Amino acid sequence: MFRDKSVLPLFPSNVWAHDLEPSLFEPMNERLLARIEALIDPRPEIGPGETWQTRNDLQNDASFAELFEIAHEAVQGVLEFQQAEPLPMEVTGAWANINPPGSPHSPHVHPNNYLSAVYFVRSPSGGDTITFYDPRERAAMIAPRFKQVTKENSLSINVEARTGRLAIFPAWLKHSVPPNESKEDRVTLAMNFMFTDFTRRVSRPQWEGL
Repeated sequence: MFRDKSVLPLFPSNVWAHDLEPSLFEPMNERLLARIEALIDPRPEIGPGETWQTRNDLQNDASFAELFEIAHEAVQGVLEFQQAEPLPMEVTGAWANINPPGSPHSPHVHPNNYLSAVYFVRSPSGGDTITFYDPRERAAMIAPRFKQVTKENSLSINVEARTGRLAIFPAWLKHSVPPNESKEDRVTLAMNFMFTDFTRRVSRPQWEGL
């Protein structure tokens, strides 16, 4: 009946996962954890299910310079994948999240940025996933019963958040963190990237009239 059949994946929402070599991330993570602990010491009181967060300008802290050098290189690779013109990017904000046992992170986006990233400093078993949500708000208008849940029919997808992984994604892509079901703190570094010269190089009209 059909000469051919194919599925055309249109408008994908990509997440770029970069897994560092253990010989690189293991000593670096020890230094990062020590600095993060110092930043929140003494730890302020938080309620059940809440998260500790550091200040949001860690891109200016020399203790994190090695990680941000790695992140900048990864972001340039993402831009090359997108076939974007080579433009300088800067970190507009960066902070550490410490999720104690039982703590989640509710769904959210990162406004006023082009790309966001999260680096998993410590992801214990039971606290090693991050959830991304289908950006098509009306995709569930009609939802039949599926025989099996797959990435093609699910409205949310869990991505492995293994220690030493840097995940980069569009800043508009909604994401969350399930409750930490381990007995250890889950520690991540979040960061946002934006074009350094956005108003002059990007936001101007990309066409010319007569």
